[in-house]
Amino acid sequence: MRRYFAGFALCLLAIAASAQSTPQPQTARNASSARPLTIREAEALALQRNPNITVGTLRALEAHEFVRETRSALFPSANISVTAVDSDPGSRISAGFLNNPVIYPRAAYGASVTQLITDFGRTSNLVARSQSLAKAEDQNAIATQQQIILAVDEAFYNALGTKALQVVAEQTVKARQDRVDQVDALTKAKLKSDLDLSFSSVDLARAKLLLLDAQSNYEASLSTLSAILGFTDRQDFVPVAPEEAIAPPAPDAAPLVQQALDQRPDVRALQQELTAAVKFSKAEHDLWWPTVSAAGAVGQAPVRDDHISSWYGAVGVNINIPVFNGFLYNARAKSADLETEVKQNQLRSLQESVARDVRNSWLETRKAYERLRVTKQLEEQASQALQLAEARYKLGLGSIVEYSQAELAKTDADLQDADARYRYFLSQIELAYQTGTPR
Repeated sequence: MRRYFAGFALCLLAIAASAQSTPQPQTARNASSARPLTIREAEALALQRNPNITVGTLRALEAHEFVRETRSALFPSANISVTAVDSDPGSRISAGFLNNPVIYPRAAYGASVTQLITDFGRTSNLVARSQSLAKAEDQNAIATQQQIILAVDEAFYNALGTKALQVVAEQTVKARQDRVDQVDALTKAKLKSDLDLSFSSVDLARAKLLLLDAQSNYEASLSTLSAILGFTDRQDFVPVAPEEAIAPPAPDAAPLVQQALDQRPDVRALQQELTAAVKFSKAEHDLWWPTVSAAGAVGQAPVRDDHISSWYGAVGVNINIPVFNGFLYNARAKSADLETEVKQNQLRSLQESVARDVRNSWLETRKAYERLRVTKQLEEQASQALQLAEARYKLGLGSIVEYSQAELAKTDADLQDADARYRYFLSQIELAYQTGTPR
């Protein structure tokens, strides 16, 4: 009886000693220098620092300037001219092809205006094409933002997941260190064998290896997050888990597919590019139509020959009718038609890819949601099995192998349960991105 009380006393002393000597995790020691970071702050930092955002915005602004450039053909064109001529009387008649037979010394100034009257829709189609291309660039800029936000969210939740796994590993190390201390005390009291201590030490070594892997993965995830946020070196961030309720996924993928086809910016951009190709094809076919334009000029010649009036002015209308140009317009129209067919097939291919990706993401979300329930059950059953194995071991009814296997199963269940939650959030983020409605 005294032997058992002595062993029990040694166990209590070992537990107390291990609790005092357990080293604090590295993250706790560095907590004073760490910077809390929410997911919204991470997204804002990425949108502010990522150069691709600026590139997308500049391309959209450039495309809108092209619209103004194309539309300028519909407005009048005005010029102010100043001309001075000093000529010899013999230059009135000179050799050459269609020379001006009258050249007087003069100095004059005036203005000229030209205005397109109609080209039967060609310029209007070119303007519509430029507008569609500008809208496509706007959608491309939105798509770039969504891709960056997706990358940030994935890196953020990956950091949260690796942090949760590190916490589980730290708890496992502490629990197994306590068990080693207990078994060591019992072994010294001749209540347990050296084999029990050896098995406990092996389990502790495995837990420490698990902790090293978890710490390394967490550090790598922080490095990835820092790089995505635009930092060249690793920042000492502490990701703050958002308070999100676990909502079940949508019961059917069909509405999500339609939503993606309606709202995905890359789909919208390609639709605008197809519209631009159609307008350009019409404009190229309109090259065969006549072009009607008006021109006018007015001015004054203060220095002139007596035969010239001090004021001059003229108004005219010009009609240009294309007849033959070596089949140039035919080739341009055919090329534009072929480009339209290319855009149509690209859009259809993209829509098929989007529908496939949405369905796959939806299936992945459903699997992750079911995995939540299974891992929760696994964790509860592993906890119950560990309690039973521990009780049997303490009563001398079970072996250290049985106890060790139960602990390994409990650790694996804890890791699976911690990983399942963040995998589900990641699957929801991916599905939201695929449907064009990022969270």
